[in-house]
Order: sequence, then structure tokens, then C-alpha cells
Amino acid sequence: MAETDLDLLIGQLAVHYKVLSKERTHEALLAWQKGGKQGEFGDYLTREGLLAPEMLRKLIKARDLFLKRASSGESAEEPNAVASAPAAGGSLDDTKPTAEARPVVEPGGLQATEPPELELGEPPDLTVATPSPTAEEPVAAPTPTATKAVAPVAAAPEVEESPPAAAAPAPPAASQHLLQFGPETRLEDLLRQACELDASDLHVHSGANLKLRLAGRLQDAGEALESERAETLIRELLNEDQLARLAAENQVDFAYAIPDVGRFRANVYYQQRGLDAVFRVIPPLAPTLADLGLPESFESFSTYHQGIVLFTGPAGCGKSSTMAALVRLVNEKRPEHIITIEDPIEYVHPAQRSVVNQREVGPHTESFARALRAALREDPDVIVIGELRDLETISLALTAAETGHLVFATLHTSSAIRTVNRVLGVFPPDQQAQIRTMFSESLRAVISQRLLARSDGNGRVAALEVLINTRAVGNLIREQKTFQLSSLMQTGASQGMCLLDASLQELVKRRIVSADEARHHAEKPEAIR
Repeated sequence: MAETDLDLLIGQLAVHYKVLSKERTHEALLAWQKGGKQGEFGDYLTREGLLAPEMLRKLIKARDLFLKRASSGESAEEPNAVASAPAAGGSLDDTKPTAEARPVVEPGGLQATEPPELELGEPPDLTVATPSPTAEEPVAAPTPTATKAVAPVAAAPEVEESPPAAAAPAPPAASQHLLQFGPETRLEDLLRQACELDASDLHVHSGANLKLRLAGRLQDAGEALESERAETLIRELLNEDQLARLAAENQVDFAYAIPDVGRFRANVYYQQRGLDAVFRVIPPLAPTLADLGLPESFESFSTYHQGIVLFTGPAGCGKSSTMAALVRLVNEKRPEHIITIEDPIEYVHPAQRSVVNQREVGPHTESFARALRAALREDPDVIVIGELRDLETISLALTAAETGHLVFATLHTSSAIRTVNRVLGVFPPDQQAQIRTMFSESLRAVISQRLLARSDGNGRVAALEVLINTRAVGNLIREQKTFQLSSLMQTGASQGMCLLDASLQELVKRRIVSADEARHHAEKPEAIR
């Protein structure tokens, strides 16, 4: 198949899986062609912000499977076959062939099959057209209805009628739930399914439905659990130490790993109806900046040898992932000693050029503050703090930054300026002058972020606020004029600074998020258009 056909097939699959609209894909294709087809079409979509890098990889995986099955040489009894297609916003994670997907054969043409069923639920019918191996036209893409076929992306967006296809068989009753759950189902099975569905969290609640958080939204994903059943599921995951802590404190934090699947940050706690648990999905490997859709300029934050970089935002905004991406960069490029202090350990960083020691509050150390004091005597180059929770931890982090270490830490604040005020505000008045001077000299950057739902329904995207410590910024911090920092950030784009509202407006302008979604997160909603 020609390279152009492969490029077009990416566009057609993006339309088929409702990642992009047909009209938007057509516009992008014309722009790519006018630009001389620089690079592959999929890479062009990523550069323009129309596709996240992770989604492009999934589309390429689906395309390769489609072509593999198309050239498998299998025979078919009928000239057309009907297979399941995902509902809008369907996941591309599961690319295993299904038994119902049969090859389509036309005389002298290439055998092809439907892309596999990718999401449970009531699927629409689908008819597959067969591409020709010699024709110059793009490969025909599947269309999300049974009675229409989408024209190739390169052509004007027109719709042609085709004979009705046979009705798809009704799905089994179990497919009404995202999670397959039966009497023998274990909690590990549910965690595996959560990863396959690209969920960020799994909720197991006594007396309530199983739930998943998908693209930032909590959804019912399974039947309601009786209290006894929920407690049995949860307790089978806990070891003796964790059970003892649960009995003593009525709650316990821990990390749980399933080989070849991923890690999970877990919190188990008692509530009115019984025992509950929430699991945050953590991929097996720390992400890259490209995986997270973050700018390449963030790589410079991993090159500092001294100072503190703060990652802030509300809960669930991805700050731990952003910090892990920078730790990964240090690990890959610098021969350093990295110590992480977390509760619990989230991303595991295998040693590469750096030596990485990861400590967990509870099993490995009594508290963040105690681990930080010890770290200063353990010859670290980089100290990673899971969360700055109290005065003692913040004070030790600033001391570490001032004494020649690079410190990465997270903080629960909603903006860069509030982060500065929060750090300074925890200290008593008689220490304020000294702390302002210390912080103005040791601060390197504050990255504040929010995660917003993409307008195409395909996951979430980060809106960023970035404060870089320049000489002017340091002066305002020392002189107690932090209220003027927003003006410096507004004019400091050339230095890498950005206000949250400016980032939101850019996402709206590029049609990555809707204006309503951006206003929901903006400091000044009326300014978002």
C-alpha cells in the first residue's frame, strides 16, 4: 500500500472512531497537502494539537492490525460482514481481533476486515468496503452507520447511499456495564479492566455501583456491591501490615502493583455503609513530556543543579505525572543520586544514568520531615518530595534547595501566585523577611496545571500556568509585592511564563477544548471567548 494511502487511513480511522470529525479531518488533510506533505499525516495532526501523541499511537496500532488482518488471506462466505464499532468516544486500547469480525472479499481485491470491537455496550451496525492494492485512491474507511459509507478523507465530505447491512447480533446483558463482574471476579480483575479501558481511577464502594473515572468524569461501570462483597474484594488485596493499620486507623494508603499491567495508588477507608477503596491507575513507566502533551521547553527544568521547582494544582490534575516526567529526564541524562520521598510510591524509576532510591512514608520512614533530614546526609543531587504538607517539610525543602540540591515537590494550590503566598504564609511573622529572601533565591519555577476535557471527547488536555523566577520576580517576592506577579507573567512569554487564562484561551482558539469547559477553570471566565 502506498505511503499516501497509509496516511489517509490514519485520518479515516480517526473519523471512524470519532476522535476527529470528518470535516475537521478534511480541513487538516488539505492543509497538510498544501504544506508539501511534510512528515506523515498523523505527525501533522499531533503537531497541530488535533491528536494527542498517545491517541496517535493507538490509531497506528489499530491501522496496523487492520492491514494485518486485511492481508491475512482468510476466506469469507459472504461479500460483506457486519462487526461491532465503538460508540462515540470509544477506546482504542483493546485491539485484539474479535470472533465476529469476518473478512470481506471482493473479486480481485484485497481482503479486509472490520477494526475490532473496542468498547462494550450497544454498538451500531457497520459495513466494510474493500480497498484495492493497486488503485491510487485512498483505502476505504469504516463508517459508523450501517446504511452509509464515508467518502475518502481526501475528497470533499460527501455521503453516498449503500444497501442496508444485516443487523448486528444483540450484545449480551453483561455488556451493559463497562466492567465485567461475576461471582468469581477478583479485585485484580477489575483493576486490569480499568487499565484496558484507560480509566484514571476505580471506585469500589459498599452499597453503591462500581465506578470508573474516564476522561475526568466519574461513571457507573458495574453493579452495586453489598457491603460484605465489597469488603471481601478489598481485604484480599491487603497484606498483614496494611490490615493492621486499617484496624488501628480505619484507613490506609498503599501502592499495589500487577506485573505487566501497572501500579495503583490506593486508599482504603471505612464509611457509613462499610469498607470502600479508591485506586488511582499509575502506568508501569514514568511518562515523557510528549506522552503528557507538555511543551518541550519544560525539559529545561530538569537541567537545574540547585533550587526548587514546584508542581501545583488541584487533586487529580496530573502534577505527579508532570513531576515524574522531569525525574525521568534527569534519570536518563544525568549521572546523579536521586532520592524520592512519597506516600505511597507512585511511579517506579529504574536506575539509568542516575542512581534512584525511592522511600515510602510508613514502610521506609516515619514522615516526610524525618526522611528529608536524613536525605541531607545521604549525598543526594536531586530530592523529590511527593507533597509539601506542613511547615517543617516546607522549611526542610527550602533548606535543601538553598544548600545545593535540586528539589522537585508538589503542592495543592490553584495558581502560581497562590503557591508563592502559600509557601511564605506557613512561616510565622518573625521569620517572614528571612524566608522571603531564601525563597526568592532558591525558587526556579512554579508549574500550575489543570486537566480539561477535550472537545472531541478523546481524553483530557493540560492547561498550564508557568512562573519562572527572574530577577524581577525575585524582587517582588522579597518586597512583598506578589500581587504584581501576574503582570510579569503576562509579559514574560519570551521567558517561558504564561497565565492560566492565556493557556485556556489558546486551547479554545485551537478548538482543543470548548469555551464553556475553559470558562469553568478560568480565573476570569468572562475573558474566554
